[in-house]
Amino acid sequence: MGIIKTARLIYEYIRRDEEEKIEEVKRAIDGVDLDIEKGSFVAVLGHNGSGKSTFAKHINGLLLPTEGTVWVGEMDTKDEEHIWDVRKTAGMVFQNPDNQIIGNIVEEDVGFGPENIGVETKEIWKRVDESLKAVGMTAYRKQSPNKLSGGQKQRVAIAGVMAMRPQCIILDEPTAMLDPNGRKDVIRTVHELNKKEGITVLLITHYMEEAIDADRVIVMDDGKVIMDGIPKEIFSRVKELKEHGLDVPQATELAFELKEAGMPLTEGILSRQELVEQLTALLSDEK
Repeated sequence: MGIIKTARLIYEYIRRDEEEKIEEVKRAIDGVDLDIEKGSFVAVLGHNGSGKSTFAKHINGLLLPTEGTVWVGEMDTKDEEHIWDVRKTAGMVFQNPDNQIIGNIVEEDVGFGPENIGVETKEIWKRVDESLKAVGMTAYRKQSPNKLSGGQKQRVAIAGVMAMRPQCIILDEPTAMLDPNGRKDVIRTVHELNKKEGITVLLITHYMEEAIDADRVIVMDDGKVIMDGIPKEIFSRVKELKEHGLDVPQATELAFELKEAGMPLTEGILSRQELVEQLTALLSDEK
């Protein structure tokens, strides 16, 4: 079993009236079976309302299944005795870093998590040093988070989760509020953590470019998993993705249009460089 596993996972949002009678039941997750391998980088895609953020909140026990089971490191998230162990294993980074940063100084904020779970002072400062170094924010450790850019704040939020030494980090649309440079910065940081620290990453996003370097891409719609595979496989299904209200990376879109127009390009081109290389090769063959 992988570090995260779900079996027949169902989650329903229930709306009640003033007398606590059920007014509406909305099924946000509908029978999801997944097994996430330890050390992998997995991107979860889907339009708004597809269920991807609801799924993310199940992994560290913020939400509990209506039916089915979620295991994190072989612990059932419904087991109250292990809920804090689940949250130590799977750390969560949210869309808005301002909702996650509580310290007046960067290093204090990063140290808050381990202090809260009873880590000794000497070990806390060691973890703060290592976490800030890992996300490239050591030079800002004495600054107020209020003076940082959005991308820098998000890296501090990631460092705060890292300092708790999770085996897995779930990022719920962490770049949605950032500019393009901030987005690239954060995604580069997350990839480095995955490769250098061996941390399992689950990235919830609606930016297709953020998924092209993942080990695995999962696509959700209407609470179900509708696609699951490596990026090249998923993004070769351009028409199907568009039918579900999703875009594809720009290079993939252009390659698809050129292929439709008769150019003999391969399926699943993901990057501008890959597209340029294929076009250059075709032009060379024609000479």
